[in-house]
Amino acid sequence: MDPSMDSMMETVTDPVAGHEGHRTGGRPPRATSGGALTTGAVARLLGVAPTTLRSWDRRYGIGPAAREDGRHRRWTGADIAALRDMCRLTSAGLPPAEAARAVLAGASRAAPRRGPASRAPGALPLGSARRECRGLARAALRLDASAMEQLLTEVLDRYGLPAAWDEVMAPALHAVGRKWETAEEQYIEVEHLLSWHISGALRGVRAAAPPAPGAGLSLLACVPGETHTLALEALTATLTRHGLPVRMFGAALPVEALEQAVRRTGPDAVVLWAQSHGTASRALAARVEAIEWGVRGARRRPVVFTAGPGWAGRQPPGTRHPSGLAEAVEALAALGAR
Repeated sequence: MDPSMDSMMETVTDPVAGHEGHRTGGRPPRATSGGALTTGAVARLLGVAPTTLRSWDRRYGIGPAAREDGRHRRWTGADIAALRDMCRLTSAGLPPAEAARAVLAGASRAAPRRGPASRAPGALPLGSARRECRGLARAALRLDASAMEQLLTEVLDRYGLPAAWDEVMAPALHAVGRKWETAEEQYIEVEHLLSWHISGALRGVRAAAPPAPGAGLSLLACVPGETHTLALEALTATLTRHGLPVRMFGAALPVEALEQAVRRTGPDAVVLWAQSHGTASRALAARVEAIEWGVRGARRRPVVFTAGPGWAGRQPPGTRHPSGLAEAVEALAALGAR
């Protein structure tokens, strides 16, 4: 679940704002005297980077049939139609080389075109990730909001939670995050946009049935100083889908507020998320575990779950540390069934 995106930049390295079929900045694409468009104009038209178009031309033969002065690329309507097909196929998760073969095979039935470049493309560094994961990552790198929304809707419908999270959303997030960390703070906008759309998709999950009477309540919160919420949002959505009551308090909940929430709601379980060792506090976990509520003689305490990589090697005694989303849901459901 932690592949990198090092060679994914061959697909999109410098996203340009705009979406397919829309022009950015209100400027019409600049055409040459023969009616063909420049590479920059086509990039703005399709919402991809000029470097992507040049890479597709050089590596796979998805390029213009003619060049001005033998050097400068000039794209005709037929060339742009091939590019649209290329964008559509890569958004669906096909590797660029495979997408290019499909586009060229279709074009060859209509008119002769140049064959693909001889240099073999590098493999997409997402390992054995699902095709939808690769498509989601490419759409994020293109800043293609509509493609991300469509893909997220499809994977939730097809695989449900938690498979959609474990096998599509989380690997894409990890890969994008690792990419900008190794690129000196570049591509942060990619991670932010991807996170926003994943969050929206998770919040759109609805319960299949009302919570069962007497079902145990789970309280979810990030520890103080922790702002990474998406994993807890995935857990919230999965519990909601299963008809299990949940209260999600989000990022960086102060200690006093967390204590008040526990006393006011009387949950069966409290899940504390920490992304880094710097935010994981064993003292906090022990403090939450010691909170009591209820009438005298029948007081109760919550079961504390420490979730997230920040707790690795720092798990406080008496707490539980689920290894993943499915295990967390199973454990919380079992608590409610007691």
